[in-house]
Amino acid sequence: MSVLLPLLPPLTLGRHILDVPVVLAPMAGITNRAFRRLCREYGEVGLRAAGAGGASALFVSEMITSRALVERTPLSMKLIEHDPGESPRSVQLYGVDPGTVAAAVRMLVEEDRADHIDLNFGCPVPKVTRKGGGSALPWKTTLFRDIVAGAVREAGRGGLPVTVKMRKGIDDDHLTYLEAGRIAEGEGAAAVALHGRTASQHYSGQADWSAIARLKAEVRTIPVLGNGDIWSAQDAVRMVQETGCDGVVVGRGCLGRPWLFADLAAAFAGGDHRATPTLGEVGEAIRRHAAYLVEFYGDELKGCRDIRKHIAWYLKGFPAGHEVRHRLALVDTLEALDELVATLDADAPWPGDPAEGQRGRAGSPKRVALPDGWLDSRELDAASAVTVAQAELSVSGG
Repeated sequence: MSVLLPLLPPLTLGRHILDVPVVLAPMAGITNRAFRRLCREYGEVGLRAAGAGGASALFVSEMITSRALVERTPLSMKLIEHDPGESPRSVQLYGVDPGTVAAAVRMLVEEDRADHIDLNFGCPVPKVTRKGGGSALPWKTTLFRDIVAGAVREAGRGGLPVTVKMRKGIDDDHLTYLEAGRIAEGEGAAAVALHGRTASQHYSGQADWSAIARLKAEVRTIPVLGNGDIWSAQDAVRMVQETGCDGVVVGRGCLGRPWLFADLAAAFAGGDHRATPTLGEVGEAIRRHAAYLVEFYGDELKGCRDIRKHIAWYLKGFPAGHEVRHRLALVDTLEALDELVATLDADAPWPGDPAEGQRGRAGSPKRVALPDGWLDSRELDAASAVTVAQAELSVSGG
């Protein structure tokens, strides 16, 4: 029997060692406890298929607004919930005020609600960037440094590693990733992850993997993770080979395809397992996902409403028929879901190319919404300071 050779060594994030150097990217409205559970289970399948063991990946929560967490809003407290068997427990925080971010981290540490903190400096959504947050924030270098330093300091009290997720910059004329990487490394971050697009690209065009390679060459003492256009395990392997990154972050590629984590776990363990589920097996995944959502919300209608947005992703490329797709997108009970799934052709094979490739909306390049005068200086002036002080108050959600 041949011995499998891992593609990469385990990924070390502070006290945590991940045998599979893969991270589930935080996605708003997607990576709640239910979806993370499903992805984790498939990852374990991949490890078993490759005859390997260990942790299948790191599964990060949805983005949580620091101010909302400090204020203990019901939604933020719900979003930081983890399954009893979920380890490491990972929470991503968004914030623009160093004191508020530090207070949120302190709360997570003191109340033992997380084992890992990720900081969001990559969100390109206008309601975030127009207040100086997300992918706009690293332009203000002192502000960026203060947020990372405060989070690392507070997380260190409990031995929690802090990682930083970012984009290349605001646009091609205002790149920030190399300097931000050096700052994060210097302030004690456990790793940096780079999405190879600017904020102005949103999700359009192709991710610039060469930027990941440049960041890897610049940041030498902590892991560098690559993100962008990983639609398959083969893409992940190619990214590692082309950039030298220490691991990968997977987002839209797993939408409606949680079994991608089985492929990734097997690939990084040196195996060749690839999931090609039949339509019947996809239906079973939909049903399991819906059941986990109902459990998460504690409400059948809310759980069924949530699964609706996943239906088109799950059925991509399959001959399911317009009428069934439409009715599945309106389902409101698990019984109704079961009845509709039972009408699918369970023996229909994996359709191959039609089910592969890009998932989710790519959008188009656009001018980034920014506070007035944001690009005039790399430091905060009085007007910008007022803007960011109000930013978290205007960002809804966790």
